[in-house]
Amino acid sequence: MQHARLASASTEFFAQPTADFCDANPDAHVLQGRYESFGALSRCAGRVETVSTRDDNSQVKAVLAEPGNGRVLFVDNSASLNCAMLGGDLAQLAARSGWAGIIINGAVRDADELRATQVAVFALGTCPRKSIKRGFGSRGTPIRVAGTYIQPNDVIAADADGVVVLASWGANRPDV
Repeated sequence: MQHARLASASTEFFAQPTADFCDANPDAHVLQGRYESFGALSRCAGRVETVSTRDDNSQVKAVLAEPGNGRVLFVDNSASLNCAMLGGDLAQLAARSGWAGIIINGAVRDADELRATQVAVFALGTCPRKSIKRGFGSRGTPIRVAGTYIQPNDVIAADADGVVVLASWGANRPDV
């Protein structure tokens, strides 16, 4: 069963391309939208942590300051390209803290700095404007992006082919 295999997942399992990940996991969901790679690492996979916000990256900074332990941060900014949720400084923080990657349903900035930072970064696009900082947003809660539910501890993988999510528990997902 996939969930039994997932519970004992090895580094090789997390390192496989998303196409192989989908082939091996028929229950996996592919996120709609075109996520572009911006980081020095072109692929990431791991257990997901979530942040939901709207044009405020305060929670993003707080989460990335914590040990990542190979996890992937998914930031849902409602596909807004009004401002960046991540730039060079936060990407460097993520790399130092041990995050495998950051996936932004929104924009990033400092694209040249991101490409030089040893972390995977995926986003819908860029915007040179920084986000507002008012402490808005929530972390560690289920989110829904383009019809796909994402919950902390799900497995998420991203590369040039796309972003794939595999639920960490059963097929029934809560309404979010």
